[in-house]
Amino acid sequence: MTSNRSQTWTLAATGVAALGVSYYYYCYWWKNRQERRVIIEVPKWLKQYEASLANQTFQTDEELMQVAVDISQRNVESGDGGPFGCAIFCRHKKTGLSKLYSVGANRVVPLNNSTLHGETVAIQFAQKKRQSFSLSATEEVEFVLCTSCEPCAMCLGATFWSGVSEMICSATKDDAEAIGFDEGPVFPESYQKLEQIGMKVKKMVLREQGKKVLDDYAKTGIIYNGAA
Repeated sequence: MTSNRSQTWTLAATGVAALGVSYYYYCYWWKNRQERRVIIEVPKWLKQYEASLANQTFQTDEELMQVAVDISQRNVESGDGGPFGCAIFCRHKKTGLSKLYSVGANRVVPLNNSTLHGETVAIQFAQKKRQSFSLSATEEVEFVLCTSCEPCAMCLGATFWSGVSEMICSATKDDAEAIGFDEGPVFPESYQKLEQIGMKVKKMVLREQGKKVLDDYAKTGIIYNGAA
């Protein structure tokens, strides 16, 4: 009996030791895996908001832009990032009706990542959803990017490379710079390049609403810039 008990305890101890070693190596593997990954975490409310509009159709520029402005406002109210929101729509060419395809909110400060602007977040989720590095048009559909503020230099480049057919902006570059943001080297020639590749650009759609979000954020929010 004593021998059996001893064997049982030995087996149990061996099992516990094996589990311990396995757990150690799992933690080591997970830590190294995480160090090789950059995770874009968006607020829960953002995905819920996106889901609430999943079955809705949009037609006018103002309807599309309202989504982007709403995201920017909610992002400020929740304290989840800067005063910038973006929405990408899939528009059916024959009907002119659009469906929401992806959303993005500024996550620079919470995630310590200067590249996570509203536009870049929305573009990345849209391309992941499409399983393609390009949001170029097909015979049936085209993609429209709506941003609550004219893009900074980085986001203008990202929009250029994204393949969208149209960009619609709310607040202006001057509105953002008036509260302290540095939008970088954006020139008239930058927009000329977009036109050269066939991208449509519309500005100042619901500008006052977009500007109000910026002004409200400036009262309490962090004005972050690359040199700051």
